[in-house]
Amino acid sequence: MVTMIVGEAANFVAYIYAPAVLVTPLGALSIIISAVLAHFLLKEKLKKMGVLGCVSCIVGSVVIVIHAPKEQTPNSVEEIWNLATQPAFLIYVAITMSIVLALILHFEPLCGQTNILVYIGICSLMGALTVMSIKAIGIAIKLTMEGVSQIGYPQTWLFAMVAGTCVVTQLIYLNKALDTFNAAIVSPVYYVMFTTLTIVASAIMFKDWSGQDAASIASELCGFITVLTGTMILHGTREEEQQQASSEQVRWYESRKSTNEEHLITLYSPEY
Repeated sequence: MVTMIVGEAANFVAYIYAPAVLVTPLGALSIIISAVLAHFLLKEKLKKMGVLGCVSCIVGSVVIVIHAPKEQTPNSVEEIWNLATQPAFLIYVAITMSIVLALILHFEPLCGQTNILVYIGICSLMGALTVMSIKAIGIAIKLTMEGVSQIGYPQTWLFAMVAGTCVVTQLIYLNKALDTFNAAIVSPVYYVMFTTLTIVASAIMFKDWSGQDAASIASELCGFITVLTGTMILHGTREEEQQQASSEQVRWYESRKSTNEEHLITLYSPEY
């Protein structure tokens, strides 16, 4: 729990000093570390496809870091508010909230228990807005610590309220997804959708790609696709291992059951 809190705090700081286009895809590195630690500490075998997935994530992450845009930190919360109220981002927020309301009010009662995209869609859409709000709060805290207080601005508290609402909604529907569907399926789908929507939201609000040439943007997209591919391979390998383990347990149970039945038949045979 302590290491998780430290990791999330470091992730929060990363959003202050680096663009979301860079920070969010690098979250796939935690999957690699988990796979490696599980191999050595939990004795879970990392197969060739798992190694391929790790290599893909590393290669994609390196490409993203090399071609990542430079962070353009606003000088006040008011500047962030101006970015958040620009027409393009307001349209994005309106579309996002419309889709979320449609998923909650219409599609969740209709097919929430059978279609994984309902719960994951709500989590991912709200998660992208969470990152934008968290980034604004982080910049406000940074400026306040540097001597330029941002506490008196109402925009700071409005960003905090938005972040709190989005986080609570995100956690509620993520738990519903994990309770309803297999975690081996939820994790990669959620990572892909959340990362994609966060990059889109950050590109619209903070204009992360402004000033970059087409080659750099294309390289970042290729790196991002490579990371997603590696993530899907890793989770696919883990799901296959779980299925093999469950089938082995079933075979052991059936063989044990047949042995017991044979023993009972022998005991109750008329010959004895």
